[in-house]
Amino acid sequence: MRGIPWRLLAAGLVSAILLDLPFPLAGPLPVWRTIFAWFALVPLLVGLLRMPADFPGKRLRWLLGWSFLAGWWTGAVWFGSNCYWVYNTMYSYGNMSQTMAVVCLVLFSLYLGFWFGVFALALAVVQRAARSKGYFWLALAAIPFLWTAMEFAIARVPEFPWDQLGYSQVDNGLLTRLAPWVGVYGISFVLAAVNALLAAALLPGKLGEKRRGAYFSASRYCGGLGIAIAFVGCAGFLIRPPRIPTEATAVLVQPNLDVNKDDVWVGPEWDRHIAQFQTLARKTCKDYIPGMPETGVEPVDVNCYLDPYPQLIVWPESPAPFHDADARFRSAMASVAQADKAPMIVGAVGMDEDAEAKQYRIYNSAEVVALDGHFAGRYDKIHLVPFGEYVPFRKLLFFVKQITQTLTDMSTGTERKVFTVGGHRYGIFICYESVFGDEIRQFARNGAEVFVNISDDGWYGDTSAPWQHLNMARMRAIENRRWILRDTNNGVTAAIDPYGTVRQSIPRHRVDALAAQYGYGSELTFYTLHGDWLGWICAIVSLGIAGWAARALLYNEKTAS
Repeated sequence: MRGIPWRLLAAGLVSAILLDLPFPLAGPLPVWRTIFAWFALVPLLVGLLRMPADFPGKRLRWLLGWSFLAGWWTGAVWFGSNCYWVYNTMYSYGNMSQTMAVVCLVLFSLYLGFWFGVFALALAVVQRAARSKGYFWLALAAIPFLWTAMEFAIARVPEFPWDQLGYSQVDNGLLTRLAPWVGVYGISFVLAAVNALLAAALLPGKLGEKRRGAYFSASRYCGGLGIAIAFVGCAGFLIRPPRIPTEATAVLVQPNLDVNKDDVWVGPEWDRHIAQFQTLARKTCKDYIPGMPETGVEPVDVNCYLDPYPQLIVWPESPAPFHDADARFRSAMASVAQADKAPMIVGAVGMDEDAEAKQYRIYNSAEVVALDGHFAGRYDKIHLVPFGEYVPFRKLLFFVKQITQTLTDMSTGTERKVFTVGGHRYGIFICYESVFGDEIRQFARNGAEVFVNISDDGWYGDTSAPWQHLNMARMRAIENRRWILRDTNNGVTAAIDPYGTVRQSIPRHRVDALAAQYGYGSELTFYTLHGDWLGWICAIVSLGIAGWAARALLYNEKTAS
């Protein structure tokens, strides 16, 4: 009994470390590291499933409590290691002291790790009830439902679905075939199921029954099946998705502006930056990296046979002093569009007057500028970044003065608009919105043939976050079978095809532009039409199983007393 808590915590620590490995750490993710996703949960699962089942009353509550704490500990360690960049962002760009940045990271990790604790507690309750009824297999079968439901809950309640387990397989040509049907949750479900099978093989005793005088061990078969599925699944990285033909060219401008600097651009500085913008927008024929940057892939020299005028010019979310109410900004954008003979999508600050409140509403926006220079429309960001674009629970967090006193809450957009540009329909989403698959699919449902993702990942510095963010955006392309033109302030700027392959990119931290080749799509995948249906099913099944198990435990306690 005394050793149980420490064994559980140790198992949780091992799982947290293993779980961090199949995601980017400080650069592009090597394919070999994705193998850890197939067994990262095993130590924690074995620790939870080996908990004694014959302790009633207070001892039972003691065991369940430690199960919850072990899960919470695992989640907190994992979020702290996976999202270590929160410290760098808060310290370098959030005007926080080192101590407060550490506190912020710890609180962040504890808040999100709590949901791992709920998962572990639910599994422990199901395991106890299933054993009492002789259905030990039920606890194993419940694991993928409980895990997927936990990821779904994190996406809906704290609204931070960062690096869900399925994203680790974004380069897996076999598993990603599930995404257009079930989204990233379907891949997480498969991985969690394999982890459950492997955990079953490590449990003490034999799960099965006597057959013809010999003992038939189901645990061995579970382990063998898990290994077989994992082996076939890992082979999916050898599958190369088809090459999709391209039809158009977009120039994605990467200005590489300093996010820690107040860009005002007064007088000649404004003229210089706009002239640079116009020069970069004309780069329809230049070298590029045929894949991910920083992976050793050599740039490709392009034969300049392309149309000198692109179908689209994109300027990312950035610290540039672009405000749609500024006549100087509107005039400059009109001149660029007319001179380069191309429509534009430009990251800017949108403003609307609120007559009743007698103030202006401020939005993180993307302006659409037509070929003739007039402003054809504006998309206002709907899913804002907590502590970046607004402060949740501002009154409760009054003690965090560095954030609550310096950050002005931005307003939330209300409509997932699709814009017709050059005869084709584009859906635009901004930065953090790319991690919400159920929201991004709505642009495709509304008729978008191409996705444009503008982002400023400069706030992350040289950490894992830009690479994690890129992989999550790639999953949106796979789920909806759409090209994504991803334009960032300082990288990773890339053209992503409908199979999630980074077809073109340019180096990070450089003033540059990518002449991105892309195509159009009108297919509506099952996921595009129905969204996170698997997440809902897993949530409902998990609530049903956990409810049944809790009721069974309460009944057993009453009858025992």
